[in-house]
Amino acid sequence: MGNRGMEDLIPLINKLQDAFSSIGQSCNLDLPQIAVVGGQSAGKSSVLENFVGRDFLPRGSGIVTRRPLILQLVNNKAEYAEFLHCKGRKFVDFDEVRQEIEAETDRITGSNKGISPIPINLRVYSPHVLNLTLIDLPGMTKVAVGDQPPDIEHQIRDMIMQFISRESCLILAVTPANTDLANSDALKVAKEVDPQGLRTIGVITKLDLMDEGTDARDILENKLLPLRRGYIGVVNRSQKDIDGRKDIRAALAAERKFFLSHPSYRHMAERMGTPHLQKALNQQLTNHIRDTLPGLRSKLQSQLLSLEKEVEEYKNFRPDDPTRKTKALLQMVQQFGVDFEKCIEGSGDQVDTAELSGGARINRIFHERFPFELVKLFFWHLLFCFVFLLTVHLCPLTSCCLSVLCVLRTGLFTPDLAFEAMVKKQVIKLKEPCLKCIDLVIQELINTVRQCTNKLGSYPRLREETERIVTTYVRERENKTKDQVLLLIDIELSYINTNHEDFIGFANAQQRNIVNKKRAIPNQVIRKGWLTLNISIMKGGSKEYWFILTAESLSWYKDEEEKEKKYMLPLDNLKLRDVEKGFMSTKHIFAIFNTEQRNVYKDLRQIELACDLQEDMDSWKASFLRAGVYPEKDQVESEEAAPADTFSMDPQLERQVETIRNLVDSYIGIVNKTIRDLMPKTIMHLMINGAKDFIHSELLAYLYSSGDQNSLMEESADQAQRRDEMLRMYHAIKEALSIIGDISTSTVSTPAPPPVNDTWIPETSPTPQRRPPTSAPPPSRPPVLSLPVLSAWFLLMPSHVSICLMFSHLVLSSLFCLVSSCLFLS
Repeated sequence: MGNRGMEDLIPLINKLQDAFSSIGQSCNLDLPQIAVVGGQSAGKSSVLENFVGRDFLPRGSGIVTRRPLILQLVNNKAEYAEFLHCKGRKFVDFDEVRQEIEAETDRITGSNKGISPIPINLRVYSPHVLNLTLIDLPGMTKVAVGDQPPDIEHQIRDMIMQFISRESCLILAVTPANTDLANSDALKVAKEVDPQGLRTIGVITKLDLMDEGTDARDILENKLLPLRRGYIGVVNRSQKDIDGRKDIRAALAAERKFFLSHPSYRHMAERMGTPHLQKALNQQLTNHIRDTLPGLRSKLQSQLLSLEKEVEEYKNFRPDDPTRKTKALLQMVQQFGVDFEKCIEGSGDQVDTAELSGGARINRIFHERFPFELVKLFFWHLLFCFVFLLTVHLCPLTSCCLSVLCVLRTGLFTPDLAFEAMVKKQVIKLKEPCLKCIDLVIQELINTVRQCTNKLGSYPRLREETERIVTTYVRERENKTKDQVLLLIDIELSYINTNHEDFIGFANAQQRNIVNKKRAIPNQVIRKGWLTLNISIMKGGSKEYWFILTAESLSWYKDEEEKEKKYMLPLDNLKLRDVEKGFMSTKHIFAIFNTEQRNVYKDLRQIELACDLQEDMDSWKASFLRAGVYPEKDQVESEEAAPADTFSMDPQLERQVETIRNLVDSYIGIVNKTIRDLMPKTIMHLMINGAKDFIHSELLAYLYSSGDQNSLMEESADQAQRRDEMLRMYHAIKEALSIIGDISTSTVSTPAPPPVNDTWIPETSPTPQRRPPTSAPPPSRPPVLSLPVLSAWFLLMPSHVSICLMFSHLVLSSLFCLVSSCLFLS
């Protein structure tokens, strides 16, 4: 080839392929290669066998090639073959090579004619070959035959696309001459991935089988159906020759004689035939490797840097070292404690930005879910006070009620017994939301423990024991925490402190009405987030908006940039109600309506808001309660309250009912405030901080006492495999960089040929990079090159062709034109 160092490029890629194939993966590298593409019985296998000069490929009807075959041809004095999966074994008998290919194919795909993308690597050493690497792919088919999968056509097409879609892959499109070239499957798929024809080489087989009086001269001269890299014709052995075991060398001699003697091909015989095809592929692959080598080196270097950190801990790894297991156990437990603490506190680099977890979810329970339950309880308490005091004079069912009634009607001062009875009833109801809060925190703690033990996946037994021990401890602390919370509520029940500084007292209770008085809070933003606004299809349909809830209004925007406001709804006289999910709906829905029967949004009496999760809906409801938007009370009133016209009260009774309600309301507010403050503190002290201390100080001792250290630190098979693969990958990349570093790429290669009119190839899918078709027909003979033509060619060439190459090519072409003109004149 005349370029120093170029002859080593193809063996270099062979070494790289072996380095990565030996570890079972390609490291996501697109190694330069040639993929052989064509329909069934197009002659692909015969072309490859002609290259080698031996019969070594399986033959038969239907799909014979069912796995990609990476065929590496190496020029060598001795002749033998080697498989990558049979290292160290040399195959001298090529019939055994065929049998090994069939056996290896069946091992992965079975015997049902299925296919697999896992390649077979075969290297053939021979004095009759040039250095070349090709990939023999399954032939494209249309119809499944026998027990083939019904989608065999799509499977084969997808496999072929995986190889030829890579920019580093040259495409050898094989088409038989006795079929219509315009309908060639090989050329169709080649054009889909290579619309400019930079990587496609045409091969025409079975030229000797064309009908009498016909030939493929115009095709081979690149006139009729031109390709950028042109066509090369070959003549393979017939089926009769194959069955008769005709020697391939004799077949190559017959091929040579065919081209020299055929009147249509004799003038181009030197550019036809298997030997010329092999030389052309060798040269084009070598040039292609040279062009892609700098990018390949850069990609290898970046991957090596990304692996350095992970491999660092494996470099001096010795699985059977007992000191390693002790050290690993200490490090794992220490890291688990750090991860647990960071997850609870929300610090470190392990914060999940996609969803809340760990401490963030517990914080939401403390400050949203638990206050929401208390506010709900407080709201139902107001209704209970009202109903209880109004019905007590009509339904004297108990002696307590009678005494209360007596006090209400005859006493001049505050009825203490009625006040105390109602307060205790409400305080007892605090137990349910408090215990529910503890249960929610317990679940989040257990989820956090599981999340942190995921890092112990390398040691399954250690992970299992750690999770069991910490979860058991958390469950034990659960009982103590619940006992402590119940004790707090019992303490509140034991003494009603009417001298509390925040208690309104009798005098103020007579003058205040706080039942419907809204707590004044500044107009601050309470919550932001996405909600689905459910509207009928006639009025626009359901759509997601970005909602902002403040203390005075609810607004929604097109998106979270908050630039295009859709609507703002004041919160005055608004209430919440639950809405049942529709038959096909998976969202959780609640509604907002106006108590004065006014339209809330446009002509709608209520708007429905939907969330994907129940937790999100509860959180939004809690936010609305903070803004003073309470649930509707119609259901409670209908169940517990008597109709207004069934009784009447005298003015004195009404005033005393109002006084008791204000007193109870004030005292329950104090209790709620105390419980809301003490609950998070109690849970943090007894459960969360206790769990932290246990993990840091006692977990290691529990692990040592739970069983044998060797079994505890037994490594998982997946981890061992991952470590081995990582180390093999690391060393393979280092070896690859070393191999590339030994090659000099300061050589001169031939630029890609100019574009041609390839609009004759039918399009099967849109190709955005497609060139505008040229309207001029292909010339009938090789055109005389002129500077304007060359300029047009280089304008259409890819942008990566350097200016130096273009300039040198222009000079050489001009010299060629000058010589041609002189010869023509002479």
